Amino acid sequence: MSSYLTTEKKQDLFKEYGGDAANTGSVESQIALFTFRIQAMSEHLKDNQKDQSCRRALLTLVGKRKKLLAYLHDKDIASYRNMLEKLNIRK
Repeated sequence: MSSYLTTEKKQDLFKEYGGDAANTGSVESQIALFTFRIQAMSEHLKDNQKDQSCRRALLTLVGKRKKLLAYLHDKDIASYRNMLEKLNIRK
């Protein structure tokens, strides 16, 4: 596991967006976790432009988050809009 993502940080994310620290499978908490990881990887890539494995992992995470956002959009539009606003995701 990466040093930027501690167990406490993950529990805080799940508690804030999923409703409970044990609710790790909710769509909202997964989107929040992916967003946090995407931000950290983006910062890493600003300093290390030639890190191709990180770039590939970043693109994979962006794709997974996009699929989860599309699912949330179809399932509950109000929750979708709330997530975009809370996480400052451009759409």
